[in-house]
Amino acid sequence: MSAPAADQPGIGLKVEGLRVVFDRFVAVDGVSFEVRPGESFGIVGESGSGKSTVLRAICGLAPKAAGTVALTGRSDLPAPGSKAYRREVQMVFQDPYGSLHPRQTVDRILAEPLAIHGGADAEARIERALDEVGLGTGFRFRYPHQLSGGQRQRVAIARALILEPQLLLLDEPTSALDASVQAEVLNLLEALRQRRGLSFVMVSHDLAVVTHLCERLMVMRRGQVVEQVASADLAAHRVQADYTRSLMTASAGFRREPQGAPAAQEL
Repeated sequence: MSAPAADQPGIGLKVEGLRVVFDRFVAVDGVSFEVRPGESFGIVGESGSGKSTVLRAICGLAPKAAGTVALTGRSDLPAPGSKAYRREVQMVFQDPYGSLHPRQTVDRILAEPLAIHGGADAEARIERALDEVGLGTGFRFRYPHQLSGGQRQRVAIARALILEPQLLLLDEPTSALDASVQAEVLNLLEALRQRRGLSFVMVSHDLAVVTHLCERLMVMRRGQVVEQVASADLAAHRVQADYTRSLMTASAGFRREPQGAPAAQEL
């Protein structure tokens, strides 16, 4: 898997007025945002805010009731829903075990996208994919249950990248992993983005994770956009919405107030 050619600029994304409805429940209501080519963009919010549904609508796994989704950055970009679009836009899911077929080896998991979309030199591409995510060919014929959580997520990332997409959708890719493994996967994703000129849209409820990986982010609540802010401004607490401030407070976690030293008892 090689980086995009110099004459092939990266791909961006433009979402306008996105609305997703499930059985009369409005999960996403009028969401608009834009991701520049090569940018890492985050979406944060509490559980049920609609952030994962936005990703699913972008890749075609959730029905759009209204609005548009379009790739940007080049004149020859495919339309959403087409086979070519699915080659350019790939998704990494939250649960690295549930997203991998338990009865398929890593080799077959990585070969399947190539069989569907076509691609020469499948053997070499599978080996390169494993190497690029830090797994050698010794993992090629293992099953998901023989891998750790971090290794399974690396396989999921390799599967998403093996078609050489330019836009990667990340649905809480580290939330199911131990804290020590989270940093490894985040650093891997950032290295891959820099090396290949990828664009990211990353969903998370963890503000620390998003500010580490993303340059800008969008805050969602009850299916709507609360505000968009640069990660640097978020880190400096330069935000406009009270809801964003409450997320920041919640993300800081529980802090015990310091207690004074106990008074000495008289004998």
